[in-house]
This record gives sequence, C-alpha cells and structure tokens, in this order.
Amino acid sequence: MRILLPTGSMTADIVKKAAEGHDAEVVVVGEIAAFLTPADLKNLISAGAYDMAIVSGMSTASFASVEEATGVPVYLGPRHAADLGTVLGLAGKVPLSRTIPADELFAAERREAALKHLSEIEDQAGPDCMIRGVKIGGGSRMKVLAEIMDAHRHPALRETVEDYFRRGADIVDLGFGFDAAPEDVRRCFAALDGIDRPLAADTQDPALIRAALCRADLILSLHEGNIPAVGGELAAAGAAAVIVPGEAGLDANLREAGEAGIAALIADPLLQPAGSGFVSSLGNFTGVDRPLFFGAGNVVELLDADSVGANALLAACAREVGAAVIFTSEHSDKTKGSVAEMRRATEMMAVLGGHPYPKDLGIDLFVLKEKRRRREPGPEGERIDAGPAPEDFCPDPAGNVRIATEDGRILAGHQGKVYAGRTAADLAAALVRNGCVSRLDHAAYLGRELARAETAVLLGRSYVQDGPF
Repeated sequence: MRILLPTGSMTADIVKKAAEGHDAEVVVVGEIAAFLTPADLKNLISAGAYDMAIVSGMSTASFASVEEATGVPVYLGPRHAADLGTVLGLAGKVPLSRTIPADELFAAERREAALKHLSEIEDQAGPDCMIRGVKIGGGSRMKVLAEIMDAHRHPALRETVEDYFRRGADIVDLGFGFDAAPEDVRRCFAALDGIDRPLAADTQDPALIRAALCRADLILSLHEGNIPAVGGELAAAGAAAVIVPGEAGLDANLREAGEAGIAALIADPLLQPAGSGFVSSLGNFTGVDRPLFFGAGNVVELLDADSVGANALLAACAREVGAAVIFTSEHSDKTKGSVAEMRRATEMMAVLGGHPYPKDLGIDLFVLKEKRRRREPGPEGERIDAGPAPEDFCPDPAGNVRIATEDGRILAGHQGKVYAGRTAADLAAALVRNGCVSRLDHAAYLGRELARAETAVLLGRSYVQDGPF
C-alpha cells in the first residue's frame, strides 16, 4: 500500500524517520504541514501513484474534493509527528478517520476495546462470593474498598459515600474509632438509607459490630478476640467478614469464623508499610484458600510520594498474589484521588490478560507524565533574549482581579462581581467581555494566573494567587 505523507520542513526529519520500513513517500510542502491546501494535495496525488494520503492531524481543511477528484482516500494522521510511527504501523489494520486525528482515534478505540473486554470479564466471572450483588474473587476484577475513617465524626458522610461510589469504589467502608458508641454506628448507617450499594464497617469492637449489622454487608475485621462474641450474629445477618491473623494465626481464625457459620470470608494476611516489612509480608498472601484482602491504602498513606504510581504498582502486586479486594483511602491531602486511581489501576490489571506487562492496554494512569515525549521543532528566526520581567507594578485602571478555585471551578472577582467557569479560556473571555482589564500587561498576568488555576483544578490541588504551584 503506497502512502503519500505530505509534511512541512519543520517536521520533515521526524516524518522521514517514521516512514522508514514502510511503502511511503515523504513530500515537503512548505514550512508547516497543517497549512497544506486541498489544491496542493491534489497536485501531489496526481503526480504519483498512491493508495492513500495521510495528512497532518492539525489540518483543518476539508479534503473531500481531493478524494472525489483523485479517487485516493485522504486521512488525518496524528497531531504530532512523533506519533506517526505508531500510526503507520497500524495503517491498513485499523481504520483511519477523515475528521478525527489518528492519535486521538486510536486512543479512543483502544480504550473502548479495553472497556468492552473488562465488561466481558466481569460478566463471565464465576465469583467466590457475592456482596450485595457485587462479585468477589473468582476471576472478576479486583474490587475497590474505600474507607472513610472516623465516619461517626464525618461532617458530610452521605455526600462522601456517594462521591466514592461515583468515582469507582465498589464497597465503601465506614471506620469507627475507639470513641464511637453503638448509637453512632446506627446513626451513620441510617444516614445512608436508600444507598443500595455494598457498605462495610471497620471495627473490632463487638458492640459496634452488632450495631453495624443493621445494614453493613461486610465487617472488618474479625479475629479470635471477637469471633466467639459476634460470629453467630454475623452468620444470622448474612454479612461477610474480613478475617485477620491476630494471635491465633490467619488459618485458625478462618476456621473458627467458618465454624461460626459465616458464609463469605475474605482473608487479610495484613500488608505491612514500605520500610516495615512490606516485601516479606507479600509472602503471607500465598497458600490461602479464601478470597484475599490487600491493604494497599495503608502503604500509600505512609509513603511520602505521589499516590498515582504507588496505587498502580500496588494494584499490580495485588494482582500477582491473586487479591480479590483492594483497600484504599483518602485520609490525607496527598492521597486525595486515590479512589479513582485505584479503580483505574484495577481495570488495568483486569484487562492485562495475556499481556506480559500492564502497558499498551488502552487504559492507563498517566496524569502528569507522558508515555512518549513529542519533540516538535520550535519557531525559526533570530533568537532574542527576553530578559527578566520588570519588577515595578502598574495598576490597571479597570481594577484588580482576585482569582481563586472552589469545588472544581475557577473564580475571578472584580468590583463586587464573581465570574465562575471551568477553564482559563472561559474566565479570560468573561473578564475581557465585561471590561475588567484594560492593560496588556495585566491581561498577560491574568492569563498566567488563570492557567495555573485551571491546572490546579485539573490536578485536584490547592491554588493561591501569586503563590508557588
């Protein structure tokens, strides 16, 4: 299949390298590939024998007339020349688009295929047990259990539970500290009335466990110290239980819980934090004949590193030991977002299948970094050192603008009015339209600050005007 690759002089070397090994001809058509016109492309195609043409994904022109005149299909390639090699490797195997850039198209198709595969896996899996309609173990996707610590003192319990489910939790666990009383437990579950999703209670106090059985589908955690007191009541309530080793050992406690009549048992060999036995504790997850509970959240909370990569790696560890449920939490600012991150991580592990590594699956956890660095040539011309910005401040006669973020939106206050929007472009347009800026230097400053605010919103970080990011 002979392919025409029109490109600009700025990216010609990148395109030529990508075309090596393919039946493709690279033709330079001016400085910037995106400026290619239909007339120029028609002349190029007419001068050769091609089966298709792939133009820059940045092109905005319609090449329908070229196809009609030449009979040669014209498709959009990637937006960045660095991605062309991947596209050429799939040309003829995966349909290209005349309207969607190839890199965006392939990413969407890979993700759609991965999600379809994920759905098929879940549908076909025969679980070890069910918790309020959710499959646990048996080849199904690892289920994400998200904990709310000290639920009895949480100021917005129902909203947080609903948010966790919306962001990917399969089970939400209410943790109750030593200062909780049975009436606190009942009050918390009563506040969640109508939420027909799996709920758990995390307490080892028999009195609090009894109070939770009014609604809890799962109890964390049972051991030899509380199984004799509440094991029969859990069995009668039909609740599942997470069993921990205690002093008697995990196997002994699993036997005792089974003898008490608890049908659905999940074993937690207790994952230790990094630096305190993490690697050796992984060895305790082998040889257990029950669905496994993997306490990843404790590791992430006790590690001063970004949670995204840590959650991905821990989900991979959990998959290798065959875990059925993985625990996560958002107790601290540094772990905010962990529920969604862990859900994505479990999806990656579920679609891994025969792949040797969790990469190129159509689902990823890239947030700040990128898989492939794009090296597009910069502008040509005389280089002039910009020098430092002036330190003197000249106020804008139109007035100052106060920028902040709140609940995922950017706020810009000006003379008693507050403009709110999702993007820096929205706010910049509103400020200009309403006469809130009259100086170019002030407009440039606002653009910088609004872009920082938008980035903070996208990353779930705090934002302080004029402060370091």
